[in-house]
Amino acid sequence: MMKIDKEISHPIHPLHKLKLEYTEIPFNCDGCKEAGIGLKYKCQQCEFDLHKACAVAPSTSIIHHPFYEKCEFQFHYYPPGAARRICDACRKDVLGFVYHCKRCGFDLHPCCANLPQVLNDGEYSLYLCLKLSSSCHRCGGKGHGWSYRSHCKTYHLHVSCVKELLVENWQAMYLNVDKNKVREMQTRIPSLKGTLKNYHGHGGRGGKVSKCCQIAGGAVRVIVSAILGDPTAIIAAVVGGFISK
Repeated sequence: MMKIDKEISHPIHPLHKLKLEYTEIPFNCDGCKEAGIGLKYKCQQCEFDLHKACAVAPSTSIIHHPFYEKCEFQFHYYPPGAARRICDACRKDVLGFVYHCKRCGFDLHPCCANLPQVLNDGEYSLYLCLKLSSSCHRCGGKGHGWSYRSHCKTYHLHVSCVKELLVENWQAMYLNVDKNKVREMQTRIPSLKGTLKNYHGHGGRGGKVSKCCQIAGGAVRVIVSAILGDPTAIIAAVVGGFISK
């Protein structure tokens, strides 16, 4: 098992040490500028947080990904070049830390680069796919970007669609609201209730709907957990508790 340091120094925040802590309250990572939950490295003196994946990635780090077998992804603290860069996994803007392949031009947010190939909620397995083979149950489309699908191939969800759900809720409840008020409201995870209900309301398929919705709760729970940088059973349980509300 890989050793996790309880305290680290980081070059983009040299003034203070960063301490490892666990949170069930969403935070905005100051490295990749994406949302997070679970384990993070935090400055106890500043409002500065890093995903664990962002904090421990060395500047000389090169990774490979099974979806891009010919690529070598180099870690960067800032998006390379002047042009706008898009994460090829979630199709969202790259605003901070990124893995970039110079030869092919592909970009991956650190948390996207670390998305597990297989997620399991204890009952169903979900598989990470480069392309959709069927319509996404959130947007109804087959647009670009990675997705997770169920083993039976009837349930599909874009990684980007889950992020949109998170952003929509957190902009209203967390990111643009005083943090003390957020804690008072105990707004830890946005409600994703109705995701599948809305989709099936536009042309559902009878008997398949109930089966699909059975998968939905566990699927969204573990996908959200993975996207937020902590795909663990503990976090999945926390997320699940708020999704069900």
